[in-house]
Amino acid sequence: MTDCPKASTPNMSPREKLSIVVPTFNEERNIRACLESVRWADEVVVVDSFSTDRTVEIAREFADRILQHEYINSATQKNWAIPQVAHPWVMIVDSDERVTPELRDEILGVLENSGGLDGFRIRRVNHFLGKRVRFGGWQHDAVLRLFRRDLGRYQDREVHADVIVESGRVGWLRGKLLHYTFNSFDQYIRKFNRYTAWASGDRAKRTPRVRWHHLALRPAWRFFRQYVLQLGFLDGLTGLVICSLSAYSVFLKYAKLWERQQAEKDKRQE
Repeated sequence: MTDCPKASTPNMSPREKLSIVVPTFNEERNIRACLESVRWADEVVVVDSFSTDRTVEIAREFADRILQHEYINSATQKNWAIPQVAHPWVMIVDSDERVTPELRDEILGVLENSGGLDGFRIRRVNHFLGKRVRFGGWQHDAVLRLFRRDLGRYQDREVHADVIVESGRVGWLRGKLLHYTFNSFDQYIRKFNRYTAWASGDRAKRTPRVRWHHLALRPAWRFFRQYVLQLGFLDGLTGLVICSLSAYSVFLKYAKLWERQQAEKDKRQE
């Protein structure tokens, strides 16, 4: 395990310490740039899901600790990792994200004086297939990623879980995370299939029976909302592709839930 140099700051007033957690699985394409952007933290912990590429080898150049743990879903993995860190503040940074210098400096200021807040939401600048996405709802993307270790925990959801800060106050940071979502359609489709399966499981708790409008109207509404109301058309062909894929993800989520419900119905009738 290799120690990495930590950046010093001109203001030498006492501050609380920060651990950054980076979950990984076969992220050799992204992990170096990600870890270079967070090496200023007091502790960098990589939580790996038994990668089979060079992810762990590269991570050893930067991380203070590398933990390996079986992956169930994103929320479960991160909730397992949070109590493992050493310091009172924790930040979650995914492998396809980068902390900008402006965000770094703002976080260091929070560690000196949090203003009585216990968690902070951070806006993301998103990229898809190498192109920045400015509309289609992505312009409002924000995630709660910086919080006090003993107060924050991810929701019990298989996809799109957010951090809940128990009995604490949450604020906003001005600095942004850079988010490089997908480099190819092959990468997107692999993740897309897993996420729609997980989403159908989450939706099963609230949709006892899939009906026609789930499969026809909800995907159409998603496309209209993102492409028209949220101005996705201003991103050109990239916006059209994103909004179409988003609508299809809604359809496939309900289709997979319908398939599950049909199987359960057939089983009961046996």
